[in-house]
Amino acid sequence: MISVVIPALNEEKTIGNVVRFAFQSKGVTEVIVIDDASVDNTKNFALEAGAKVIDSTRLGKGISMKEGIMAATNNCIVFLDGDIDPYPAQTIYLLTEPILKEGFELIKASFSRNAGRVTELVAKPLLQIFYPELSIFSQPLSGMIAGSKEFLQKLHLVSDYGVDIGILIDAHLMHAKMKEVNIGYIENKSKPWHMLGKMSGEVAKAIINKAILRKGNLVTLDELQTIHVISESLEDALMNNQFSLKKLAAFDMDDTILQGRFIDTCAKKFGFEDELKKLRESSLEPNTRTKQVALLLKGRSITELLAIVHEIPMIDDIVDVVKELKSKGYVVGIISDSYQFITNYVKSHIGADFALANNLELIEGRVTGEVSIPSYFFYQNWENPKPVFSKANALHYICHEYNIAVANTIAIGDSANDIDMVEVAGMGVAFNSKEKLLIEMADYHITEKSFQKLLKYA
Repeated sequence: MISVVIPALNEEKTIGNVVRFAFQSKGVTEVIVIDDASVDNTKNFALEAGAKVIDSTRLGKGISMKEGIMAATNNCIVFLDGDIDPYPAQTIYLLTEPILKEGFELIKASFSRNAGRVTELVAKPLLQIFYPELSIFSQPLSGMIAGSKEFLQKLHLVSDYGVDIGILIDAHLMHAKMKEVNIGYIENKSKPWHMLGKMSGEVAKAIINKAILRKGNLVTLDELQTIHVISESLEDALMNNQFSLKKLAAFDMDDTILQGRFIDTCAKKFGFEDELKKLRESSLEPNTRTKQVALLLKGRSITELLAIVHEIPMIDDIVDVVKELKSKGYVVGIISDSYQFITNYVKSHIGADFALANNLELIEGRVTGEVSIPSYFFYQNWENPKPVFSKANALHYICHEYNIAVANTIAIGDSANDIDMVEVAGMGVAFNSKEKLLIEMADYHITEKSFQKLLKYA
């Protein structure tokens, strides 16, 4: 009998079909989805499709895989990616038959598609140096594997992009009986260029660390120099490609560009801190809460509200960083759940190209207490939309307006409201954030009050 384990993070679009596919395969008696703190409907869709869903105790694919191994009740375990749909019909059969009938301990999938850029530029060259025996594997970074539970329990699984290559190397060092099987053709999304640096670093780290542990001081200067050449080649490839792309950078405003939150500063100035706190702690639906918060500003003049935002300091280097991003070919702007006339003020001050926010109604220069939430925050016909209020939808909208691929964007934010935007962007950056999930999901976390590091990633 076979257990299928699917580590998943925000895969609502495909997870149901992947679970149903697994159950249709002969011999599969259970499908376990390890949910890595998804903020969409991944869990619900997996449950509806019949999967057992387990909340991961800690973020990271390696942890999820380990928890799946522990939860599986069968000795033959298959790991599938949650974002591939459709799979070739014989995928699970091809991965498991050598384990069930021939005594193999690990089977790794290859498929009819060119190997990815990190595979070709980093993994294969490093394997050729340290583990030439593994050069026979055409796709060593493939995450679709099968193994016996007894064997998989012996593996040390890291939590980052190095987990899949680490499994292959560990199996090799343990002299496991293993091979690669071609499962057919799949549509496997390439990672955006912005993510290749992080991926390549973690893959290289996994390979080199295991080589050093095995060889100790026997790692040679020639090998280290070869690694340096590989690193320079990847960096050159990244730089040459990124300057030819149309790119976009989207900043959150409150506690990101501004060193404070506009509505919090208003609450302190006008004495409605208690009311604001109660609204935030209430169980109101987010859109209703937004409308209730707007009522707290009723009667205030645009002049006094602009004076408030003028008092909130901005990050010192934001103007220079925006200028530098634009010199690199970026369209730069703001996506905020604050108010349009406030974001327009900040946009003009920092030299940005666009600002997206809620529309606070003003009559004769005073707030009426009414607010309208623009449609671009909700379901639209953009790629992978979310049918609820979402900064990710706004990011898709502005990319559509500028004809820029979402994969070629950077999103920068600090709070839970920014998670979906940071997740869908080509590169996500948490900025001085205290939100654990945002930090875990972001590609980078800037911990100082400066955007200069952003220029290294851009």
